[in-house]
Amino acid sequence: MSKDLVSGLFTTLQNNEMVRNRECVYYASKLIAEILKTLQRHGYIGAFEYIEDGRGGKFRIQLLGRINRSAPIRPRFSVKKDEYERWERQFLPSRDVGILIVTTSQGVMSHREAKAKGIGGKLLGYVY
Repeated sequence: MSKDLVSGLFTTLQNNEMVRNRECVYYASKLIAEILKTLQRHGYIGAFEYIEDGRGGKFRIQLLGRINRSAPIRPRFSVKKDEYERWERQFLPSRDVGILIVTTSQGVMSHREAKAKGIGGKLLGYVY
C-alpha cells in the first residue's frame, strides 16, 4: 500500500504544481510525512499539516511553485553510498539541480544528505 501512496504523492504534487494550486491534500502515513519533511527542508514545499478525518488522516500541503517535475522511481532501486552520481545523471536534469529522495537505515533523506553521511539506501523518487 505504501508504495502506491508514494507514487501517488509525487503525481499529486506534480499535477497541482502544473495548474498552479496554492495547496493540495494527500493521504497521511509515516513514510509520506518523512518525504514531505525532506521536501520542506530543501524548499520545494511550504508548511504541511495533519488533518484527522476519522479514516487515517490526510496532510494539507502548501505549494510554493518550485517543483518543475516530481516522479516516483519504480522499481525501488538499491543504491550504494558511492553510486549516487550515476542515478543523478539518470534522473536529474543537471548537476546541483534537484534531489533524489532516498530511504536509508537512518530514515528518509535527500541523496545529498545520504552522500554526506556515507550511507546507501533505496530510491523513492526525484524532484527538481
